[in-house]
Amino acid sequence: MAVKDSNGNELKEGDSVSVIKDLKVKGSSIVLKRGKVFKSIHLTDDEEAVECREGKSTLVLKTCFLKKA
Repeated sequence: MAVKDSNGNELKEGDSVSVIKDLKVKGSSIVLKRGKVFKSIHLTDDEEAVECREGKSTLVLKTCFLKKA
């Protein structure tokens, strides 16, 4: 199972990724701005999603909105 970002680069456990467009977080008033970097991503069972930490909360982001940093 190969997890790929929006540019087709393979993502691995612990990689850093950045957001390529502004994203609204469901169930929250938080907006992730373009260029926001997440360090130490965690791969999930779904190859189209990864887990990232934002403060004390964990977010699941679709890989089509991410690029390897």
